[in-house]
Amino acid sequence: MAITVNKENCVGCEACVAVCPVGAIGMTEGKADINQDTCISCGACISECPVGAISREEAVAQVQENAEAYKDIWVYTELENGEPCHVSYELIGQAADLAAASGQRACAVLICKEAGALPEKLFAAGADIVYVVADPIYEEYNNELYTNAFCELASEYRPNAVLVGATADGRDFGPRVAARLKTGLCADCTGLGIKTDKVVEWTRPALGGNIMATIFCDVKRPQMGTVRPKVFKIKEFDFGKKGEIISYSVKNRIVSRTALVRKESVTAAGACKIEDAEIICSGGRGMGCADKFRQLEELAAVLGGAVAGSRAVVDEGWISHPQQVGQSGKTITPKIYFAFGISGSIQHLAGMHDSDIVIAINKDPNAPIFKVANYGIVGDVNVILPKLIEKIKAFKEA
Repeated sequence: MAITVNKENCVGCEACVAVCPVGAIGMTEGKADINQDTCISCGACISECPVGAISREEAVAQVQENAEAYKDIWVYTELENGEPCHVSYELIGQAADLAAASGQRACAVLICKEAGALPEKLFAAGADIVYVVADPIYEEYNNELYTNAFCELASEYRPNAVLVGATADGRDFGPRVAARLKTGLCADCTGLGIKTDKVVEWTRPALGGNIMATIFCDVKRPQMGTVRPKVFKIKEFDFGKKGEIISYSVKNRIVSRTALVRKESVTAAGACKIEDAEIICSGGRGMGCADKFRQLEELAAVLGGAVAGSRAVVDEGWISHPQQVGQSGKTITPKIYFAFGISGSIQHLAGMHDSDIVIAINKDPNAPIFKVANYGIVGDVNVILPKLIEKIKAFKEA
């Protein structure tokens, strides 16, 4: 819904300029002029204009012109320490499945300092085409530079759909690209499908995780969504697979308004990267209080794992939200998942049911968590946990 100015009625008072929260309004030949690229359509200027010269142009849903010209499933390849993130490989495998089911190609977009051998790894993961935008300015993620490069590439090659990992950077990058390309974005998806008309079906939790909604966009292109890490398994790599590398140089180069001053890895004992940990020590309300989570941290340190928890303990403030497992938290697939004092609501099970081994400790013998557990202990976690730590330490020291 674009905000427009009636130049004939505008008196040049500049009241709208002062009230715009994003600085999208300037003056041209004494009349207000709105930069549609930066305008967020908040409407603050409409109520501020003393002569009613500013109005909102209601949008009419229309099918994208030349929709058939938009093709292929793209994956934004997020890098960490120069290598594709786990979720990038997950999404390339899913893009390959979606592309095969709809007669399209799976494409990886690589924005980096230098590509090196990365395209070969992306081909092995399932990509048919790798678009490479390489330049020293892309050594570190910068939302302005990366968005500019990706949007120019998308305008040139017109993808039908774009998949982005729902990581910290992905959740920053995806909405910016969608806004620039004037399309929609389905956030935090946990399932993907595709219809016969190449329309992607995006499935995500809704209403606080109480229902699963399937959303599709048959109006605008490209279709876009962010997908949670660890929802899908990485496909088996085929290092004999070949593909096409398309190198692209950005024509409309910009200068970023921000600069990286310092980069630090913020970590805490047992509290980081639960999606990458092979052993998870997870606690629920049955732990009793926040202090008891120190024992979970001790167990995680002994096992080389990470501490996580249910939504209930996050709501209580016992652990931070990045450690939450479940529909409204993170989806994880560790080799071993310890569930201490977690009842096992359906929302929590959705975030950890694909764990290789689930070990549940709960004093309620009818707790739903036991239905998915490989091993279960009925008892008080505050009695069992210290003994478990003691036994494991003794075993490792033997």
